[in-house]
Amino acid sequence: MKLNYYRETDSLYIDLSSRPSASSTEVSDGIVLDYDVEGNLVGIDIDNASRKMDLKEVILNKVPAEVKAVIA
Repeated sequence: MKLNYYRETDSLYIDLSSRPSASSTEVSDGIVLDYDVEGNLVGIDIDNASRKMDLKEVILNKVPAEVKAVIA
């Protein structure tokens, strides 16, 4: 899973899978869910992310994976 924040558009994309998106559904104002060809959720796009959530802190609790931080 990858969290990608784009400052220029204030959008956050949560990439849940390496599979490509085949369809999208806006479930709330500025929140779009992306699905693969089999209907599996592969990503979440959040517009105006800084107004919808606190982006200053990310807490991972009991995640069974290696955590990598990339500062861009």
